[in-house]
Amino acid sequence: MRYSTQIRPISYLKANAAEVLAYLTENREPLIITQNGEAKAVIQDIASFEETQETLALLKILALGNAEIEAGEVQPVHEVIAGLRTRQTIK
Repeated sequence: MRYSTQIRPISYLKANAAEVLAYLTENREPLIITQNGEAKAVIQDIASFEETQETLALLKILALGNAEIEAGEVQPVHEVIAGLRTRQTIK
C-alpha cells in the first residue's frame, strides 16, 4: 500500500467527513491528515483498528514469553502436566 495516495488536508476531512468514513470502511486503508502541510494524524476504520490492537496484544504476549525464557523462568512441559494431574486428583 502506498501511503502517498492516502494523504488529505484537514480541510478535506472537515468538508467530507461522511465520505471519508465511508471510504475508510469500504477500503480499510488508513488516511493521513495534514495540517499546514505537515502530517498530524492517521485515521482508520474501527475494524482495522481492532485488528491492530489484537495483533499488538499477541506480540506483547510473545515478547513477555521470550523474556521469561531468557530469564530462565520456565519449566519442562512434563513437570507442568504432572502438576496439573496432581491438582485434578486432589479436588
